[in-house]
Amino acid sequence: MATSASSKLNKAVKHQYMDLPQGDKVQAMYIWIDGTGEGLRCKTRTLEFEPKSVEDLPEWNFDGSSTYQSEGSNSDMFLIPAAMFRDPFRQDPNKLVLCEVLKYNRKPAETNLRHSCKQIMRMVENHHPWFGMEQEYTILSTDGHPFGWPSNGFPGPQGPYYCGVGADKAYGRDIVEAHYRACLYAGVQICGTNAEVMPAQWEFQVGPCEGISMGDHLWIARFILHRVCEDFGVVGSFDPKPISGNWNGAGCHTNFSTIDMREEGGLKVIEESIERLAKRHMYHIQAYDPKGGLDNARRLTGYHETSNIDEFSAGVANRGASIRIPRTVGQEKKGYFEDRRPSANCDPYIVTEALVRTCVLKEEGGEPTDYS
Repeated sequence: MATSASSKLNKAVKHQYMDLPQGDKVQAMYIWIDGTGEGLRCKTRTLEFEPKSVEDLPEWNFDGSSTYQSEGSNSDMFLIPAAMFRDPFRQDPNKLVLCEVLKYNRKPAETNLRHSCKQIMRMVENHHPWFGMEQEYTILSTDGHPFGWPSNGFPGPQGPYYCGVGADKAYGRDIVEAHYRACLYAGVQICGTNAEVMPAQWEFQVGPCEGISMGDHLWIARFILHRVCEDFGVVGSFDPKPISGNWNGAGCHTNFSTIDMREEGGLKVIEESIERLAKRHMYHIQAYDPKGGLDNARRLTGYHETSNIDEFSAGVANRGASIRIPRTVGQEKKGYFEDRRPSANCDPYIVTEALVRTCVLKEEGGEPTDYS
């Protein structure tokens, strides 16, 4: 099994230093999304005090020419603290700080999708939009081979792995347990986890979160997963189709509701929203992965519990539809719906923003409305 060299370092020696007192100083790890729209970067600074809110945190900067975000001749980018969490790796009083990225002229970087999402969520705050996102991912060896798979061949066909138990069914549970506990410590709104259909594939769920906090919590949960995998010497992949052939891909199913959907008679509002989504299918497909739909084209084939990328569909309890209405929602006539189209490597900010634009602001057409 190909694991990273750093994972083989003696962790007991590291803890000898991590147990040293740090005085009144606090380590704040600043985290941001790079120019790919899916990669995360981080660096740490020392603070003279423990911040109690995001407003206590100073702005910072970094070299954008090394993160696909600027040219070397004008490379400084600004890090604007946006959300703060406890640090499960260095522990209290240290912090994880999720940041927005601004360019030299103080305008949002191209992959800073939080900026516009925040504006849209403010417009609909009286609707109290709730989200829950189901993040699927695959554990890979550092050579790109799925964790636990035979070096020359494949495991048994799909069937026994989903929510499976046992060494021949659950591949890499130590990583899953470490990630779950680290998220709870950090204050991430993680609400569950399970083994997925393909061996070495897992899922964790984040939510319910209201408005902009959905993207904040999911991005930090992803960062924590990458760090946990780093310690174990493996890779957490959000590729929507890491293994071609008769294997399930990886999505980020998004559950959505407004206060009107959650109250009596809400099913009618849900059905009206689905009608709007049907008319705007390609707008959402383009928003649901970082490559404008090209990544999802490998996954949304109409097979392996997916809809076809070129066709919109909806149904009660139908896991092969674009939009699934849970059976209990159909029975109680209120609740939420699940958009099964977002890819595992989607940006949650643009996914949640697109749902609000179409379902709440009732936008139409292939482009988002400019409210400036």
